[in-house]
Amino acid sequence: MSGTSLDGVDAVLVDFRSDGISLAKTFFLPYDDALKSKLLALNHPEYDELNTAAVVSNRLAHVYAAAIKELLKDNAVSPHEITAIGCHGQTIRHCPEIEKKYTIQLVNAALLAELTCISVVSDFRSRDLAAGGQGAPLVPAFHRAAFMDSSYRRVIVNIGGIANLTYLDPSAEVSGFDCGPGNILLDAWCQRHTGKHFDNNGDWAATGNIIPSLLDKLLSIDFFSSPPPKSTGRDLFNYKWLESHLRNELPEDVQATLIQLSTVSISQAIQTYYPNANEIYLCGGGARNLHLVHHLKKSLSGMKVALTDELGIPVDWVEASAFAWLARQTILRNPGNIPAVTGALGERILGAVYSA
Repeated sequence: MSGTSLDGVDAVLVDFRSDGISLAKTFFLPYDDALKSKLLALNHPEYDELNTAAVVSNRLAHVYAAAIKELLKDNAVSPHEITAIGCHGQTIRHCPEIEKKYTIQLVNAALLAELTCISVVSDFRSRDLAAGGQGAPLVPAFHRAAFMDSSYRRVIVNIGGIANLTYLDPSAEVSGFDCGPGNILLDAWCQRHTGKHFDNNGDWAATGNIIPSLLDKLLSIDFFSSPPPKSTGRDLFNYKWLESHLRNELPEDVQATLIQLSTVSISQAIQTYYPNANEIYLCGGGARNLHLVHHLKKSLSGMKVALTDELGIPVDWVEASAFAWLARQTILRNPGNIPAVTGALGERILGAVYSA
């Protein structure tokens, strides 16, 4: 998995042989600055973008292959022991609106299969889009398989570049949606003003003061008031969008306000749609932002707020595990989407298979 945060590749080895979900080993390979810059540029129209996208797809295949080879080497596992690789690819455009209806995740999956000698499942989102869905979020089906409990009503909050929710109620249909920015704006603002890729623990944000007028402007867009199903990405929440709302605010105050934007968009979505939840479990890189987690706990007082580590999968590896599970669904010819989440006309088998 390589998500909207563009930090690198999360590779996981997941064992399903006992019909459970066992996370055997993990490996992280960061993107170099040149690749990250090209991916950021491809989120917007630019000169020669078709050629750039094709070249970057090939480069990504080599990066993914390197991560996979290191993961297997660390575990003394042969490629022949692996049934399939689930590779999400790198999202550069996500436009689920009816007038556009497309999503683009870059990777040359055929090349990845060739480089690893392992079958590859990729292009998970297109089939759901073709069936009238948003193509995202897809992780709620995995959350149901991994985290459903007959005694609790749980919300799983994945705080990646974009934050999304999954509601797990043993007596109701699974639901979920993208609720707004997670780390995407926080990381971009931090990079621009401190030179660091992210605000470690939210320490820089903690030195600033929330700007209520700015927060109100950021929250006033239609996305936040629109009902689910809904999904989003860098096409909406990007640095230029943020900059268009700014005047001459202090950088640390903007960072503090962005923490509050993520907090409010997550907590209000839970309070509006899932007020009966007993437990909130966080995953994704944002779950490591102690300042953000502190604000979430204050906003969701009365609900248990914890990390998915308590449920058996550490926060950094939930999404990568989800795409291993989705690849398994594809290989077994089982559906991978939840129509109530994405808005698709029905359940669909997701993904394209490139056999080794």
